[in-house]
Amino acid sequence: MTGPFTLIGVPIDSAGTPGGTERAPGALRSLGLGDVVADHDLGDLDVRIRAPARDPITGVVGLDDVCSTTREIRRAVSGAQARGDVPFLIGGCCAMVPGALAGVRDARGSAGLIHLDGHLDLYDEVSSPLGEAADMPVAVALGRGPKPWVETAGGPTVEPSAVWIIGYRDREQSRLDGMMMPEDLDPPITCLSTEEVLAIGPGEAAQRAIDSLGVSLGIWAHLDLDIVDPRLFFANDAPVDQGIDWDQLSALLRPLFESPALAGFSLGCYNPEKDRDDDNGRHIVHTFREVLDG
Repeated sequence: MTGPFTLIGVPIDSAGTPGGTERAPGALRSLGLGDVVADHDLGDLDVRIRAPARDPITGVVGLDDVCSTTREIRRAVSGAQARGDVPFLIGGCCAMVPGALAGVRDARGSAGLIHLDGHLDLYDEVSSPLGEAADMPVAVALGRGPKPWVETAGGPTVEPSAVWIIGYRDREQSRLDGMMMPEDLDPPITCLSTEEVLAIGPGEAAQRAIDSLGVSLGIWAHLDLDIVDPRLFFANDAPVDQGIDWDQLSALLRPLFESPALAGFSLGCYNPEKDRDDDNGRHIVHTFREVLDG
């Protein structure tokens, strides 16, 4: 099992208003996630995204805060890597990903990404309907997003050949919005829809991604919990119909946490304000306990 894990909270919500997913790190700690996943807890980074209007030049909500958050995550992840630790980021939203990949690249020279998400996250500042940073992290990591954000991450942080997106269900809507498609890249990034994941088997899908990327890259794995069916995971600001169940999520995660190539992990998309009786939060903690206990 990969480790030791160092817990780092990233209390952000790319909608730019107080509350929402920025409350997730505190809520999940109170439910015991830190005791399950981490040997050390560095607390929360001093970050927030608090500017609900779209930037007049780039169209990104809270751009200055998004860039500041990216710098802080990059520093924290690089520092953890230098100490030989494996950072486990509790978000927050998936706007964490470019900073995390930048930190891995700074420490190791290269990075790969396994992105477990109900969305492709390849929007840019033009195609994103809302301008929220959570629409764009994979595009930014590839150097295709808003220029100031890409520059804050030190340029592209991952090559298209080193990206796997697993569990997406938004291709048709994102195409209608004008989002860049995976096949538009050269080489195209590898994507498995929820339907394909279930046909292959979740564990096999994750293992194929790990084997493809190999051990020379430091692999960052990001989990957006909207990969889970919204009928089961309702504490969610961006639901997409269908999805996997909690047991299938455990099967998907297990090969990642068993891989020596795992350089770090981030968890996002949990809004405790929508969680009835902490039901979803308890499922999250139980899932990681099940995965890490074998």
